[in-house]
Amino acid sequence: MRINLANIKKAKKLLNKSESVAIPTETVYGLAGNAYSDQACKKIFRLKKRPKNNPLIVHYYNIKNLAVDCDINDNFYKLYKKFCPGPITFILELKKKSKISKFVTNGKSTLAVRFPKHPVTRNLLKKLNFPLAAPSANISSKLSAVCSSDVKDEFGEKIKYILEGGRSSIGLESTIVDLRNKPKILRLGGLEISQIQKILKKKIIIIRSPQKITSPGQFKVHYSPDMPIRLNVKKNKTSEALLLIRKKKQNKPNYYYLSKKGDLKEAAKNLFSTLRKIKKSKYNSIAVSKIPNKGLGKTINDRLIRASKFK
Repeated sequence: MRINLANIKKAKKLLNKSESVAIPTETVYGLAGNAYSDQACKKIFRLKKRPKNNPLIVHYYNIKNLAVDCDINDNFYKLYKKFCPGPITFILELKKKSKISKFVTNGKSTLAVRFPKHPVTRNLLKKLNFPLAAPSANISSKLSAVCSSDVKDEFGEKIKYILEGGRSSIGLESTIVDLRNKPKILRLGGLEISQIQKILKKKIIIIRSPQKITSPGQFKVHYSPDMPIRLNVKKNKTSEALLLIRKKKQNKPNYYYLSKKGDLKEAAKNLFSTLRKIKKSKYNSIAVSKIPNKGLGKTINDRLIRASKFK
């Protein structure tokens, strides 16, 4: 994609002043601020209405920048070499001399880090003298944003600037892997676990109900379109929208398809935008037909389960 350097210059200027800027990534749009600035990080929490005990992911340009803040281990090197930049976030030990704001980590000794692949944000990161704390650009517990208009829907005039980068190519948040001691998956995401296991040559457990919140994406209620959701529905009510994994021969006004032929990658990319479309429709509830619980289908189901906890 063509990179508008004037837009990047504007974003950089605002970030240097500890303002919040929406940035595009291949997963979803992020609400970014200087990860070394208490002022910038507090603004992110305030704008998102995010609970203070929910830590932020910090985005880096490369491993050299990361080494200033975190201890790096062998498992990290293996995964970084294969998947970065890309949709994977690592939980690492924070160095005592790190300048990362305590608001990013909620005072913890660990940091969630990733290297976004989107060319616009990579260009921006390369020009900055600090990494970017950037959770998803949405009000806490609500639908993630996959394009600039979604961000505008969420924040209106409250956000200083949205750095345009087109639509997110993956459409689901990053997979989070804790690399302290024995590797663990803390959040299902845009990178399939099987690929991570293949590189590490070991089976990795998934922490589904943590006793303590140690990384983003672990709250039970999340990704909500602000309406009730029924899962694994065989027959829907005429009064509710029906979310389907693939197109049916019979088409009805209340049918919403994630994919033409049931492709899970396409379905993942369309999940949040389709839920947002339903949210703006006349329907007050959503029925979801069964989605295969394999590959990215596991991540789609994870998001829908959390969204269905809405009350």
